[in-house]
Amino acid sequence: MLDQITGMRVFARVAALGSLSGSARALGMSQTMATKHVAALEEKLGVKLLHRTTRKITLTEAGRRYLESVERILTELAEAEATAAAERIEVTGILRVNAPVSFGVREIAPLMAEFSRLHPALTVDMGLNDRMVNLVEEGWDVAVRIGRIHDQTLIARKLAPCRLLVAGSPAYLAERGKPRTVADLSSHNCLGYTLSSTLGPHRWSFGVDGSVTVPIRGTFQASNGDALVAAALAGQGLVYEPTFLLGNDIRARRLVALTLDHPPLELPGVFAVYASNRHPPAKVRAFIDFLVQRLGPVPPWDRALD
Repeated sequence: MLDQITGMRVFARVAALGSLSGSARALGMSQTMATKHVAALEEKLGVKLLHRTTRKITLTEAGRRYLESVERILTELAEAEATAAAERIEVTGILRVNAPVSFGVREIAPLMAEFSRLHPALTVDMGLNDRMVNLVEEGWDVAVRIGRIHDQTLIARKLAPCRLLVAGSPAYLAERGKPRTVADLSSHNCLGYTLSSTLGPHRWSFGVDGSVTVPIRGTFQASNGDALVAAALAGQGLVYEPTFLLGNDIRARRLVALTLDHPPLELPGVFAVYASNRHPPAKVRAFIDFLVQRLGPVPPWDRALD
């Protein structure tokens, strides 16, 4: 006889992913077994929970109603298990973390030695890339993301604030002059971040809510913030980047932060995110708690910057 709780977990994952094969991979079982679990639930309940076609899987009306109860039950079960086990859980296994390249190299990797000393039975596998990964389908336990979290299937916990500044090298500013207003940027060589719509190669957004948009242009653009900072340090132009990228060079006076007539866009912050359809395991909670303690509320990259 198949376990009903496991069947509920399979069903909830299928509902989230719209795929039996994806659900099976996420739960570490075969697609045949995942199918059997859903079929057993349908037989027990006497209703059809899923519409299956060759292209996709959707919920029936009964399935949508059942999902609401299943999600509540699984959440309460996970919370009960976590509460009961809180005093005896040892953080072990492999923690798969995904982070943006520059932030991961600059801010997370240097902390991993301390984290490993605290949790010697845990191995951290950190993937670095700037694309938006799918945590469930790609098997990441937790991801670090900067800016607004649009995916409603993720639970986000803020790790630290993230400020933006416009900056240029002393040599560039001596040659081209300091812009005083955001409109002045149109006459400067602005180095754009190609993965952003607000800091991109064609327009930059200012004001707390990003409501002030100015067209910009430049002779260099890149999909990595460190590459843009390197070009700015060499005197090529102005950059509009987070202070975790600019802070050290501003403190060392290799770059000069500019004050314009509109404040920089205000980013929501740096977040740790994980899938909302399961209670985070001890290793995820330990990692997020550790980052919160080390990075916030005044992050190291902002200290002694003002």
